Amino acid sequence: MLHIAICDDDKTAVQAHKEITELCLRQCENVGEITIYTLSDNLLYDIVEDDFFFDLILLDIEMPGNTGMEIAKKIKPYLPNVKIIFITSHIEYAIDAFELSIFRYVPKDDTKKRLPAAIQDAVNLIELEAGKAYMIRTNSRLEKIPYKDIFYIERDGKNASIITANGISKVRKSLHQIYDELGGDEFIYIDRGCIVNIIHIMQIRDSTVLLQNNKTLPISRSHLQQVKEQINKYWGTHI
Repeated sequence: MLHIAICDDDKTAVQAHKEITELCLRQCENVGEITIYTLSDNLLYDIVEDDFFFDLILLDIEMPGNTGMEIAKKIKPYLPNVKIIFITSHIEYAIDAFELSIFRYVPKDDTKKRLPAAIQDAVNLIELEAGKAYMIRTNSRLEKIPYKDIFYIERDGKNASIITANGISKVRKSLHQIYDELGGDEFIYIDRGCIVNIIHIMQIRDSTVLLQNNKTLPISRSHLQQVKEQINKYWGTHI
């Protein structure tokens, strides 16, 4: 079951967005629990103080109390993988939304047309991230690591270190072996010694990649163009 929050200080807008979300869930044959908020501070309190979990949040930017931008910044440590769809009347916020790694930006005057597609794409991505895991099997250890938790994998001597949301897992295999075992097009080489999970890339700047865990990694000159092409191809296929 998907857990979805909708937050807008306009009660009419909240209801309209809820109806659109319900329709999208029915069309993609998905089950979701939708929680609505007309006070942004209540949404923030539920996440920070009461450990509410959401897969997807539809968030107005211009609200009294904590704005949508402030909410997005404050909940990241608590819900690092949440998908946020910003809904706003002001197009200039789109640039800031990108910096916050917001999933999608929808203009308020075009929600009937653009919001359903944004919700559908978010649901597709959530399902994609949830379904796969990498298994580490040894004589003394069995570990299952969801793909969505893997930030990157780097060569570490004769081992490979898998850096995840929960720490580091080492496996005595080559990067090439792990890459073949993963078999997922969300994983790409950024140089010979490092594989990155595309879903965690926030931005590429110069010859570096910035991940959602705030880690910056260098992209080798020989891989830079291919990395950009693979990212575009991945999102073009899945979203």
